[in-house]
Amino acid sequence: MATAGHMATPTDADILTLTQWLSPAYPVGGFAYSHGLEAAIDEGAVASSQDAEAWISDALEHGSGWNDALFVVSAYNARDKDELFSIDAKARAICASSERKMETELLGQAFGTVTGDVWDLDIQQLSYPVSVGHAARLQSLPLLLTTKMYLQAFASNLVACATRLVPLGQTDAQKLIRNLTPLCGHIAEKAQLAGLEELSSTAFLTDIASMRHETQYSRIFRT
Repeated sequence: MATAGHMATPTDADILTLTQWLSPAYPVGGFAYSHGLEAAIDEGAVASSQDAEAWISDALEHGSGWNDALFVVSAYNARDKDELFSIDAKARAICASSERKMETELLGQAFGTVTGDVWDLDIQQLSYPVSVGHAARLQSLPLLLTTKMYLQAFASNLVACATRLVPLGQTDAQKLIRNLTPLCGHIAEKAQLAGLEELSSTAFLTDIASMRHETQYSRIFRT
């Protein structure tokens, strides 16, 4: 079971650092990945704001969102490099498709390179949630806030995809992010007291969509 991690009250600097790391403007290329949502929209499974909210909620609570939260927490609490690398290997192994694995690897590499250069941190080429959790530990950032903001960034990126492809209006998109924010907080809090033995994914349609995206004839996103 995971420990609670650094639980001190976040400072303004902590909040601003995490806001920078998890902003769409941070140069990791997150805008290029739809996590299979593009395929779901192309097939008509997601065709409205309500559909998008249900799809993203399931991905958060029952799919990659939950698992990524566990990897952020576990990487933060890793006692040494061997444990960190073991966690990273599990993060790659649990990916349900080649595109999902590519997504977490390339985002993690980009995050590690930029964050290591800017903050002078020794960050290996890790998968994305492991890289974020490890960097937050090195910077002594609050774990719970890190997990919450990671999940909100995950959700926001999928909302951005739906905004372009469903399509959604900007107002509906912002309402959707607002509606998903409490769920991000709930999942993050639950993950603080869980361990990698609780990894699971029952959001099978999101996994199938990511596989179908690999052979989709016309597409905008890389996954």
